[in-house]
Amino acid sequence: MDLGLRGQKALVTGASKGIGRACAEALAEEGCDVVLVSRTAADLESARGEIAARHNVAVRCYPLDLSRSASVDRLAAECPDIDILVNNAGAIPGGNIAQIDEARWREAWDLKVFGYINMTRRFYALMAARRRGVIINILGAAGENPDFDYVAGSSGNASLMAFTRAMGGTAPRDNLRVVGINPGPVMTERLVTLTRTRAETRFGDPERWQELMAGYAFGRAAKPEEIGWMAAFLASDRSAYTTGTIVTIDGGGGSRRSAL
Repeated sequence: MDLGLRGQKALVTGASKGIGRACAEALAEEGCDVVLVSRTAADLESARGEIAARHNVAVRCYPLDLSRSASVDRLAAECPDIDILVNNAGAIPGGNIAQIDEARWREAWDLKVFGYINMTRRFYALMAARRRGVIINILGAAGENPDFDYVAGSSGNASLMAFTRAMGGTAPRDNLRVVGINPGPVMTERLVTLTRTRAETRFGDPERWQELMAGYAFGRAAKPEEIGWMAAFLASDRSAYTTGTIVTIDGGGGSRRSAL
């Protein structure tokens, strides 16, 4: 399906690997020029070269820490004509309230929670001035199914779910859309790190992390590209009446838990 995105400009944060990289790939495949943002310059350059060669689109990179407001200001100043913003940067650590101290909790929220808010604040204003644009927030299914052993992430994602709905509900007055995606388990380095933390808590042995994946739907975690494809669809006019909505991609995990 041609999503009609060719020639548009997309900015993806946390774009050097995992879900962010998959979102950038999907948008580039549809013909979007992409801006990749992450904290690690070497990883960004690797992603830039592969995406540009594979999809023949313009690719720019910004190695920036989006927990810093100055980084957000720089992106807004240098990339004012973005049509699609995908907020994805930030990996909130696993652990319960006794394991995640205040400093670590604040550091994680500065990047993901306040990073998303600040990016939306700046780019929404730019899009509203042109009356054109879509913002997609990659959140996390723990926001709707809170987990004591992922308390900082559950709370942060729940906050961003409310933020996405509040922004998306009124965005049509500016001819804009704001939507979210709640991925469940996705086979990334981050999932392995979180699962190792849970295995250490439950079994006292982080090396038993694969035992905790046995009950996933279809016998696997989601592929990053399955999230990327949804992001591309939501960004397109094929989904032009979708705003203030959060799409959950968790293999039905939340429905299974609620039925117990």
